[in-house]
Amino acid sequence: MRPEPRLIEVRKNVLKQNDLVARSLRERFHRDGVFVVSLVSSPGSGKTAFLEKTLTQLRPNYRVAALVGDLATENDAVRLARSQAPVKQITTGTLCHLEAAMVQNAIDGWDTGPLDFLFVENVGNLVCPSSYDLGEDLRLVLISVTEGEDKPLKYPTIFNSADVAIVTKMDLAAAVEFDWEAANSNIQAVRPGMPVFRVSSKTGEGMGRYLEFLAARLDELRQTAV
Repeated sequence: MRPEPRLIEVRKNVLKQNDLVARSLRERFHRDGVFVVSLVSSPGSGKTAFLEKTLTQLRPNYRVAALVGDLATENDAVRLARSQAPVKQITTGTLCHLEAAMVQNAIDGWDTGPLDFLFVENVGNLVCPSSYDLGEDLRLVLISVTEGEDKPLKYPTIFNSADVAIVTKMDLAAAVEFDWEAANSNIQAVRPGMPVFRVSSKTGEGMGRYLEFLAARLDELRQTAV
């Protein structure tokens, strides 16, 4: 039997180490009663606008903070800071995804005070982030109505690694002739039973139902921990 290529062996070791760090992070977050949500999407899906809206609407009733990953700039962190929630940038350089060790390094020494929710915005990419556990409780995969209905079929791995799908920019759905039934059918074909929320960061459509879902999941986490 031919030995596996060295590249595959290295990748397995990297992912194994990542999983160990992610497990440690998850245990730490659960001890502290923090519900962690990660967001993945392609560039231009409206992920940052959606997260800004989420932070702004949660902040009056919950203690929230966010980590945001990007290759080079701090533009997204500056934008999210408008929510008045604590925000920290993770600059990945050439890496097209966040890793658990990056999250660990970012939160160590970061004095946010007690938190209810920590959001982690990944680098815009629908391929690399699927392999890396970040210690989150919930992974959201976002697709916008402007990207077309077949994204789940083109990138099934990221949808299979996510827990919830968010369809963004619903205020543009009619203008781009977005077929909701087709999109939902494709999501369910890849990940049967996946919850899907249709939202607009601009108009607020669907945000209430989505935030109620998050609040319920936080309650579940804390009841389990008791």
